[in-house]
This record gives sequence, C-alpha cells and structure tokens, in this order.
Amino acid sequence: MAVSSDIIRGHLDAIILKLIIEKDRYAYEISNEIRQRTQEAFSIKEATLYALVQRLEKKDLISSYMGTKSHGSKRRYYKITTLGKAYFKERIKEWETLNTVMTQLLEVSNARD
Repeated sequence: MAVSSDIIRGHLDAIILKLIIEKDRYAYEISNEIRQRTQEAFSIKEATLYALVQRLEKKDLISSYMGTKSHGSKRRYYKITTLGKAYFKERIKEWETLNTVMTQLLEVSNARD
C-alpha cells in the first residue's frame, strides 16, 4: 500500500537528514534509498527532493560539494552539518511525541469499536 505524501510531508526534512547522517549522498541516491527502505510504498518526486535539499542547504543544515566523475558527470553530494545534526535530534523528539499522541488517540478510538 502506498503512503500518502500528505501524511509524510511534515517529516521529509527528518527523513532526508537521517539518510545524509548515515553517509554523504547525492539526490538520486536519496530518492532511491527512500523507495528501497519503504519497499516502494513511498517515493519522493525529483522536484520536491531538489527543493528540499536546497532549503536545507540555505538553512545550513546540510552542505554540498561536487564528487568525482561518475558515468561522465560529477555528482553533487550532500553532507550533514553540526546544526543539521542538532535539528535532526529535535525532529526525532517531535516525531516521538507525535507517535505517542497518535497511538494514544487511535487506541482510544479502537477501544470504542
């Protein structure tokens, strides 16, 4: 089952930062990793991904550099910054709180059925 982009939209920063924390990545690699990890249940559009990494870079949460040539052209890699690591930790705390609240609300709802 596919995941609605509306549900995940508010968490895309955290998802992208998580993948970049693991290792420096280029945009296509980020997109591909998201598809693979979700077993094709979620994919991010190329335009959305590029807008997100540009915004994260403007906020100094990530930085970019040109990698070595691969298949005829250089790739732009993204690297996490110290500020990006701190921001990611805050997003994880936010997610944990949201997860707790949603679980509580849905369990109460299911108990009434």
